[in-house]
Amino acid sequence: MRGVIRRRVAGDRLTEQPDHSLTNVVRMPEREVSPVRAIVRRIAIALIVMFAAVLIVYFDRDAYSDSNGDGVSFLDAVYYVTVSLSTTGYGDIAPVTATARLLNILVITPLRVLFLIVMIGTTLEVLTERSRQALRIQKWRARVRDHVVVVGYGTKGRSAVNTLLGDESVEPNRIVVVDTDQLALDSAAARGLVTVHGSASRADVLRVAGVPRAKAVIVAPNRDDAAVLVTLTARELAPGAHIVAAVRETENVHLLRQSGADSVVVSSETAGRLLGMATSTPLVVNMVEDLLTPETGLAIAERTVEESEVGGSPRHLADIVLGLVRKDRLFRVDSPEVDAIERGDRLLYVRKVTPPGEQ
Repeated sequence: MRGVIRRRVAGDRLTEQPDHSLTNVVRMPEREVSPVRAIVRRIAIALIVMFAAVLIVYFDRDAYSDSNGDGVSFLDAVYYVTVSLSTTGYGDIAPVTATARLLNILVITPLRVLFLIVMIGTTLEVLTERSRQALRIQKWRARVRDHVVVVGYGTKGRSAVNTLLGDESVEPNRIVVVDTDQLALDSAAARGLVTVHGSASRADVLRVAGVPRAKAVIVAPNRDDAAVLVTLTARELAPGAHIVAAVRETENVHLLRQSGADSVVVSSETAGRLLGMATSTPLVVNMVEDLLTPETGLAIAERTVEESEVGGSPRHLADIVLGLVRKDRLFRVDSPEVDAIERGDRLLYVRKVTPPGEQ
């Protein structure tokens, strides 16, 4: 235990580092640009730079001398700009007046630098991308509030994200995925999620993910002992957050509860129950799967009661009500405590989900 505490305290140095040093840890979602489009855009920028320089030289062509002595034509201006921007500079065409030389210093030279940046942009793009990422990380860390942190992007974590996005209750950029598997993080980033690379058992990694300001934390690692440690660390950082944890074995539920989890889901036991039900009542399993699938069919949702419903019974509503939440306590619809709906109650009901193509 002392080793764990020492590791967690020593790891807090990560949050003391500047934002630009977190570009290898945090990855902000970004819009993907195809290579062809990026190349076409660079070529277009280069042509615009060249055309601007050609116009400057051509309109001031009397201030340039040509070794042929026949003046500077438009073709000569294009030639001069081409060899100048590429830093070749044969010297056969040169500015001879003070004004032309000043324009070369103040205009042509910056255009030459811009042209080289565009044409040799691969290396510079990596540097500028890191700078953009650092700036976006800085802005995100300053304003992120009430987001959802998902620890572990395996089967359970991915399914949890699918449900959040399917219900449209959370925007993709309001979900932060924490994992040590880079392939899993790449998959999450492709969906527009914010990703943090690191072990969620370390307090500094959870701080970088914004756990102290999160509204909910979903703990879904592959091991129960990791789930206990992550839950304990997350609860310490965010006393007011709603923490949901998944475990494989029922015997570890009380450890998650003691560590601060508000809800615990036993994945192996739940799957086992569905398997057992499927042998005798497969249609019941189909209905359960329908309720748990947010994209189509039926889904379990929550809403506040309307003023016209106050005083009535939830069993007499048009919606199929399964339960009622009163003062953070859940009552089944057949409980005597919920014979009459009160102001401030919330209803758990079955709603029909309309596929996006049919809306």
